[in-house]
Amino acid sequence: MYKAFYGLNARPFGKTPDPRFLFMAPQYEEALARLQYAVEEREIAVLTGEIGSGKTTLSRALMDRNERDQIILIVNPRLTPNQLLRELALRLDLTPGHYRADMVDALSDRLLQLHEEGRGVVLIVDEAQLIPGKPTFDEIRLLSNFQLDDTNLIAIVLIGQPELRKRMAHPAYAALRQRVGMWYHLSALGPEETADYVAFRLQVAGAGNGPVFAPAAIDAIHRLSRGVPRVINNLCTNALLVGFGKEERKVSAATVEEAAREIVT
Repeated sequence: MYKAFYGLNARPFGKTPDPRFLFMAPQYEEALARLQYAVEEREIAVLTGEIGSGKTTLSRALMDRNERDQIILIVNPRLTPNQLLRELALRLDLTPGHYRADMVDALSDRLLQLHEEGRGVVLIVDEAQLIPGKPTFDEIRLLSNFQLDDTNLIAIVLIGQPELRKRMAHPAYAALRQRVGMWYHLSALGPEETADYVAFRLQVAGAGNGPVFAPAAIDAIHRLSRGVPRVINNLCTNALLVGFGKEERKVSAATVEEAAREIVT
C-alpha cells in the first residue's frame, strides 16, 4: 500500500525476526560476538532484554551464521524434564524411550557421533523465563555434563526477559549459574541509535529517494517508543500508513504523534 508511495520494495518494519534487518548497533555486535564465542566453546549463555528489544532477531542471526552445528530451537519452554529430553531426542532423530536413563544414554551416543563428525549441538531456548520450575532448569544444567575430557558436546543459549535473570539469581539456582559462561543484557536504543536503526531498515527495504521521516519525526519516534525496537517498528509502520493517507512525502512529527495515538505499546 505505502511501499510504492515511499519508494520501498519491502516492508521496512515487519514483525517477523528477519536477520536481513538486524541493525548492528554496538551492543548487538557485542552480544552476537559473545554468543558465537559461547557456542564455539560449548558453554551455557544467557541473553536477556525487555520485550521487543531484539532478542529473537539476534538469535536468528546466530543460527544463520552457524552452518556446522545441529541447532535445536525451543520456542515454548513450558516443559517438564522428561518432555525436554523427549523433545531433544526427537530433534536429533532419535526414538524417545520411556525412561530418563534410556533417553540420556541415547542422547550421549548421538552427541558423541556428531562430535566425531566435527559437529556439535546448540540448544537455544527462547522465552526461557517461562520454564515452569527448577526441575527443568536442573535438567538443562545436567545437559552440560555431556562432555569429553577436553571439550563440551553441547552449547546452551537461554534467551528471555529480565525475569529470567532474577529467577536465576535465587540461591536455588547457584549450581546452574556457576555453569553459565556468558551473560548479556540488551538495553533500549539511544536517540542516535534509534535514528540509525530507522535509516538502516529503510535502506534495506530499498529507500533511495531521500529521508522518509523528517528529523523532528525521528525525535518523536525515539521519545514515544522509548528506544524499544519492536515499538519503533509498530510506530513507524503506523506513521507510514498515516503519512500515505495524507499524501505526506516526508513523514512529519505530527504524523508520528497521530500514529502513536492509534497503537497500544
